[in-house]
Amino acid sequence: MTESARPAVLELIGNTPMVEVTRFDTGCCRLFLKLESQNPGGSIKDRIGVAMIETAERDGTLQPGGTVVEATAGNTGLGLALVARAKGYRVVLVVPDKMAVEKVLHLKALGAEVHMTRSDVGKGHPDYYQDRAAALAKDIPGAWFADQFNNPANPLAHETGTAPEIWAQTGHALDAISVGVGSGGTLTGLTRFFRRVQPDLGFVLADPEGSILAEYTRSGRIGQVGSWAVEGIGEDFIPSIADLTGVCAAYSISDEDSFGNARELLRREGILGGSSTGTLLAAALRWCREQTTPKRIVSFVCDTGTRYLSKVYNDQWMVDAGLLRRTRYGDLRDLIARRSEDGGVVSVGPQDTLLVAFQRMRAAEVSQLPVLDAGRLVGVLDETDLLLRLRAGAAHFHDGVAQAMNDAPQTLAPTATVDALQRVLDRGLVAIIADEAGFHGLVTRFDLLQHLRRSLN
Repeated sequence: MTESARPAVLELIGNTPMVEVTRFDTGCCRLFLKLESQNPGGSIKDRIGVAMIETAERDGTLQPGGTVVEATAGNTGLGLALVARAKGYRVVLVVPDKMAVEKVLHLKALGAEVHMTRSDVGKGHPDYYQDRAAALAKDIPGAWFADQFNNPANPLAHETGTAPEIWAQTGHALDAISVGVGSGGTLTGLTRFFRRVQPDLGFVLADPEGSILAEYTRSGRIGQVGSWAVEGIGEDFIPSIADLTGVCAAYSISDEDSFGNARELLRREGILGGSSTGTLLAAALRWCREQTTPKRIVSFVCDTGTRYLSKVYNDQWMVDAGLLRRTRYGDLRDLIARRSEDGGVVSVGPQDTLLVAFQRMRAAEVSQLPVLDAGRLVGVLDETDLLLRLRAGAAHFHDGVAQAMNDAPQTLAPTATVDALQRVLDRGLVAIIADEAGFHGLVTRFDLLQHLRRSLN
């Protein structure tokens, strides 16, 4: 398919709305959000997806029937897949394994071929996502490597599209823009435009803790690389197309602040954004509160939060990742993923059917359930109990839970030692934490692993 047969959906990319933040403390400043989540592919990366592909079509590096290859943390891949599939190209993407499952499912639904690789290795390692994508592009006949980190069409899309839109929407009255850096295309494109029309405008760099970019802009030094859970921004190197010279302030934002601000944005303003949106918002708010005279700043809702329902907006995932604070007891209750006192227990009653129990196990992705009667623990049901009962036939799905459960489960007091817990788990059992105060929850091998992982931090 050629550019002359441009799919209509591509006309919806860009010209996204802007709204003012009114329910956060912005000091003496006014903060506006450009809703890039309203692009048809759900993110700001739709802009570079269409720009890079159509530039490659014009210069002949992407031919009809060709294959689009890219390394992506998700949104660039989705933007490329949206455009490429609409134009009839094959799409092969390499993504790091920390990417939200919603993005992977979306990519596959678009027809992209997804290669998952490690997120804990750097440039030069064969499993580094950019190096893996470059290798695939060499091996696939007719492949075109989008290479967002070095592709000049990336910043050009923002210089000619995003930036003029912001300038018009703010009525030519703007002091700063809060932006993150992944490939650097957004910052570079905006910098080029605003140097011409508003040279005094400054850029507020929002960088995840663990990334090297904020420290580099502050001191010129490349510090120690860490890890971060925020997707799409932050780097362990300086992208070749990134122009950092317009940065007036740089903030290193923790995952806890990033995820927390994204959740607060939904609660306070009704705007559903992803984890990087929370990073940008946190940096913009810090900058606003440091100002002593009124200023106007724009930030971005980089992508839709529907891509992070299993992470940012999932309390259980947030707790497991150590990003959501909850009461600490200093005993085995701290290892329970779903605590009774927090209302997180998934359970069944003795009169429920085995079909109900199975459906709850599947929905909660657990292999055992406490059986509670008026809040009192009366048994435990696991997958083995179900299989033993159902071996005689599927009709037994209608049997009551009381007929299959273990009605004399061994319990551990919250004050028991981790060694005692380990002995229970070593016998292939789930540990039931209970005392005279009642049932507190279950501890599995995975819960113990999570506890040991958190102790490393």
